[in-house]
Amino acid sequence: MPSAQSKADTTGKNTWHHKGPVVFSAVFDWPPRPMAAFLALTKRWVTVTRNLLFLIMAVCVYNYLTPELSGMKTLAWQWVVSVFLRNIVLLTIVAGGLHIYLFVLRGQGKKLKFDSRENMESNSKFKFQNQVRDNIFWSLVSGATVWSCYEVLYFWGAANGLLPVLSFSDHPVAFFAWLAVLPILLSSHFYLTHRLLHWPPLFKSVHRLHHRNVHIGPWSGMSMHPVEHIIYISSVLIHFVIPSHPVIVLLHLYTRCMAPAFSHAGFEKILVKDKTLTEAADFHHQLHHKYFECNYGNVDAPWDRWFGSLHDGSDEGTQMVKVRRRNMYRNQKPDIQ
Repeated sequence: MPSAQSKADTTGKNTWHHKGPVVFSAVFDWPPRPMAAFLALTKRWVTVTRNLLFLIMAVCVYNYLTPELSGMKTLAWQWVVSVFLRNIVLLTIVAGGLHIYLFVLRGQGKKLKFDSRENMESNSKFKFQNQVRDNIFWSLVSGATVWSCYEVLYFWGAANGLLPVLSFSDHPVAFFAWLAVLPILLSSHFYLTHRLLHWPPLFKSVHRLHHRNVHIGPWSGMSMHPVEHIIYISSVLIHFVIPSHPVIVLLHLYTRCMAPAFSHAGFEKILVKDKTLTEAADFHHQLHHKYFECNYGNVDAPWDRWFGSLHDGSDEGTQMVKVRRRNMYRNQKPDIQ
């Protein structure tokens, strides 16, 4: 595979060049590499990653900030509103905290920043004439609302015995199996629904709002049209059918709704005093925001490689995407800004 340390993502002299091509999870390597696959499935839960952060948050929220199931049998406004407010606070802490550190305080300057531009945009294509305010509006008003509706519906259904719920003490193996399977499930759902959202009628009416963000930042991750939020978060509905623990459901929602703040951070890693704290922006998805018609999934499952939509970060990948876009828009003007 050609090197990705190229002009593929160049936007200025201070732009960070990702070293090496896009690499997918070792789970799908052929010939198989059992140890590498095992580490790919487990490492994210035992090292300092956003995944571990969300797992800890899910455990704490379920045990200390969630009412007993018996108290959620009716849709009482007290607990419903508390779920909504809690999710707004969580998203604000994660996305807002990253934005303040990276773009306001400039905690690591431009180190490991994919796009050399200093600030988010301010122009008429964004609500309030400001990219950050526009992103915050759609993330909180639409994103947190749809997220909370799914969460409320799950807990109401579980409380009334309408949905299957597993206890950790009775089914510990199932709990850990969910941890292994969840990234692949999320990746697969994301690829399939993302391809759907790039269907021209849906792109123009729905997904275009998210793609107004070319120079991305933490708040742009969940800046979507309400219809896209419904589709994007709908993967959580699998827990309405297949038994799981409520912590897994919360983890699923947190991964869907707060992980985009990291993957859209614009910086490949979060540094503290020049030392890596955790991985941040996804180079694979960074290329999607630059070139649009490529990299619809993520690196947890190689759907883009299997279906020919992969930009691996190389010059060859850039040429492939240009040809692909010309073919896609041969008889129509692309509407991607």
